Amino acid sequence: MEKLAIFGGTPVRESKIFYGRQCIEQDDIDAVAETLRGDLITCGPKVEALEKKLCEVTGAKYAVVVANGTAALHLAAMTAGFGEGDEVIVSSITFAASANCILYCGAKPVFADIDPRTYNIDPESVRKLITPKTKGIVAVDFTGQSVEHDALHKICEENGLLLIEDAAHAIGTKYNGRPVGSIADMTCFSFHPVKTVTGGEGGAITTDNEEFYRRLMRLRTHGITRVQSEMAHPTDALWYNEQVELGFNYRMTDFQAALLLSQLNKLPRFSARRKEIVAKYDSVFSKMPEIIVQQEIPQSDTTRHLYILRLNPERLACDRRQFFDALYAENVCPQVHYLPVYWHSYYEKLGYQRGICPNAEDYYNWSMSIPLYYSMTDAEVEDTVRAVKKVVEYYRK
Repeated sequence: MEKLAIFGGTPVRESKIFYGRQCIEQDDIDAVAETLRGDLITCGPKVEALEKKLCEVTGAKYAVVVANGTAALHLAAMTAGFGEGDEVIVSSITFAASANCILYCGAKPVFADIDPRTYNIDPESVRKLITPKTKGIVAVDFTGQSVEHDALHKICEENGLLLIEDAAHAIGTKYNGRPVGSIADMTCFSFHPVKTVTGGEGGAITTDNEEFYRRLMRLRTHGITRVQSEMAHPTDALWYNEQVELGFNYRMTDFQAALLLSQLNKLPRFSARRKEIVAKYDSVFSKMPEIIVQQEIPQSDTTRHLYILRLNPERLACDRRQFFDALYAENVCPQVHYLPVYWHSYYEKLGYQRGICPNAEDYYNWSMSIPLYYSMTDAEVEDTVRAVKKVVEYYRK
């Protein structure tokens, strides 16, 4: 048996690789540089062009780009009308922003459990949580896999609920042939550097609802409008604008938009490479009883953002922390996505108790993310597989 690096053995790799990273190529740099040389570097033509491009990519009628994915969720929750006394159901395994956006509006997040096979929000758990106070669902496409839209739409139709899709992980994913971004009432994207395409930061909301679109546009820019039909004091004066509600400065710069436009042109290539890596991992790990491979619903054609390595405690003589630290010492550096949101101390102070989502908690105790990104070389993929096999072999029961 090969000695683990954490115990003094030789690491699988000399240099570290991490779970995700951006891919910035020369044409991306050129696109940003060209914009910086122009007259407008914020609220300019690149933002408008990006919104048009996102409509083409997602099939949505409207797109509003914003400063980041959290801003997208916040504005979507406001536009949905969530407020004091309302309850909104959200997945328990997600980044905190998915639930925080509900709190920003004064409403109460209600945490649904996950499907133990797919790790996405479980529609049956959602159904059990609906009360007369429930106003909507924030459903997260965790790891990039689409949520079960058919089941969630049926629940929404039966109960008069709005569906916000948190697709921060899922640009490029399709559900029954339809691109994510054109299915829910509103869909929110993130363009953080570890996502499939990046603007350094950035986010977007897509929708087919013109009323939602108009409000999202206002809220992005302080609640100020130049549209006469939205004003209390309309005028045709070219200089005039009017604040009609309380909004925010959630605008995106034009040079971020230029970078994203360049990146979106590469989405098919980025998506295909991620699928290749996932297929390689699945082909190896599905044959190892010590590893539980994430299952996908047949409706989802997934551009995967994360690859989850879930340990089988019945087959391993270690806990998640021991496996994580051993893998890290091999210079294949994992991450954990995510702590159940209601386990955060802030949510504990709000009165949320552990034990409410047992599938989510079991998932958290045994799961981690391993490297997955477009620019991973075949050698790095092989190193990751070798490192996992090495640690599994050591701790195998």
